[in-house]
Amino acid sequence: MILVTAATAPVGRSIVEQLVSIGTPARALTRDPQQADLPAVAEIVAGDMKDPATLPAAVRDVDGIFVLAMGPGVPELIEAAKNAGVKRVVFQSTAEIDDNAEQQPNDIAAFHHGIEQAIIDSGMQWTFLRLDINSADALHWAFDVPGQLAAGDVVRGPYADAAGSPIHPADLAGIAVAALTQDGHSEQRYHVTGPHSLTHREQIELIGKTHGRELRYEEIDPATARAEIAPHAPADLLFATWETHVNKPAPVTDTIERVTGRAPRSMREWAEAHPA
Repeated sequence: MILVTAATAPVGRSIVEQLVSIGTPARALTRDPQQADLPAVAEIVAGDMKDPATLPAAVRDVDGIFVLAMGPGVPELIEAAKNAGVKRVVFQSTAEIDDNAEQQPNDIAAFHHGIEQAIIDSGMQWTFLRLDINSADALHWAFDVPGQLAAGDVVRGPYADAAGSPIHPADLAGIAVAALTQDGHSEQRYHVTGPHSLTHREQIELIGKTHGRELRYEEIDPATARAEIAPHAPADLLFATWETHVNKPAPVTDTIERVTGRAPRSMREWAEAHPA
């Protein structure tokens, strides 16, 4: 049995779907099981990372867990998993971590590094999926691209020529599934990116072309953009990353194919996964 946290988010949902498709029992942790809309063969349990009392039951009789850190509760989950005899943990971390630094370069790196260390200290087998910030669809959640596309054909944001390497959620999920169900991934820190470098402008135009719309990216100056960024987005990190990659390709790794044994999904498939 594999426990999947954040099971109704895109990556978690795909992990559940891929697990059941290969006959691996999956348990999905969600705050509202009635609204989960997950495969019927998956076991859906009510739980909340903000309520540690719900976690021991979630990890009971579980062999492995997928952990996405979105807030409090992760240390309690790791402790509960260790006490329950869970053997394997796959953690979606960040490529911002510097393993050679005495102090991490930013708060995002420090937060995830602390969780990584707690997992290592637990004695469970671990695999860390260090997702590159350029591949995390940061533009889309920081500036609510789906909301902008629902309102019209123009997306407003900073740095039109800043490059990212967006990853399809199912590809990231595929790496997690491999690490959860196959041997050979213990104590691996995988640097994860999408397969191609695309600028913000190119990403929006590709989404439009895929969905039969003429979409346009309207660049706004950084000061204005900072005032409009989503309240929970790490503005300093995102703006520094985007500025660094203006007219410079984003990092691209071969981790998807190397770990899963299949080619990454195309940029068209990535675009199709975005509502337009």
